[in-house]
Amino acid sequence: MEQCAEDDCDRPAAVRVYVPWEADRDVCPAHARAIARQEGVVAEPLDGAEDAWL
Repeated sequence: MEQCAEDDCDRPAAVRVYVPWEADRDVCPAHARAIARQEGVVAEPLDGAEDAWL
């Protein structure tokens, strides 16, 4: 499983965030919650990453 794309985070990635003004990236659920609160951002759960949501 891939690691979160955010700096200094060692959690597994479980969500792909589509950010219109930045590159799309795979992040952990905690970072996805924070990033997805911004208007225009779309968060999509990654297939096979269900264990990272626990």
